[in-house]
Amino acid sequence: MDFRKLPTILAILLLSVLIVLPVLSADTTNVTLASDNPTNVTLTPDNSTNVTLTSDNRTLTMTSDNLERDVATGHYNSAEELLVKGDYANAITLYDQALASNTTMLKKTDAILYLYRDEAYAQIQLGNYSDAIATSDAGLVLYPSDAMLWNNKGFALSLLGKTQDALTAYDKSVSFDGNYTTAYINRGNVLSQMGRYTEAIAAYSRANETDPFNLAAADGLAAAKKSESESTGNMIILLVIVLIAAAGVVVWYVKFRKPANPAPEEKKDKTKKK
Repeated sequence: MDFRKLPTILAILLLSVLIVLPVLSADTTNVTLASDNPTNVTLTPDNSTNVTLTSDNRTLTMTSDNLERDVATGHYNSAEELLVKGDYANAITLYDQALASNTTMLKKTDAILYLYRDEAYAQIQLGNYSDAIATSDAGLVLYPSDAMLWNNKGFALSLLGKTQDALTAYDKSVSFDGNYTTAYINRGNVLSQMGRYTEAIAAYSRANETDPFNLAAADGLAAAKKSESESTGNMIILLVIVLIAAAGVVVWYVKFRKPANPAPEEKKDKTKKK
């Protein structure tokens, strides 16, 4: 071995170490997010925005913003589970937390549409009708032609006694989905409340066409027909009463009303001068 070359070799080794160490240090700022436990993520102290997600041998580069999206999705999924269990109050809390987070991912997957639908439903179940209307309106800003959002809004309005506004919402709902059975039934219910039985019958009949075995549609149709029949009968009775009363007035006027006494003629002046 030529010892004269030893200093040169050592210098090269030292230089290599100095170059490699900074590269290794930079790689430690990345965080690996395991696919089997995506919620346990810790960012490095320097708040690195690069996170590596490994799943099925594929690598997806995400930013810290994506982590917040996952938070929103997590809240949404948990809320859906509570909704099924009937825990409406806590479900609403989680829906609101999801909306307060970054909703970009929810919007990409249209999960936010179901969030607005389901939160309004939960609010209706708790009697928070005004909140349900506000939630439906917020959803309609993003999805103005969604039949279910219009139906939920209409249902909340009807429970507040705003029947005309509810009818308008139901009309919107069926205009966007002509086969939406529930909206037709709700529309029929409101029309029945308003005494518009003929239109209610048409709504229930359409609901029966879209779902021939729907008991609510069948019951509503039968009730509307009965009410229309009773209403028609009452109108006939009222008309007969009015006609009889009118005839009585005429007979009384002709037979019993005495004519006014004529005014006495002025006496002639018999003392007229000839």
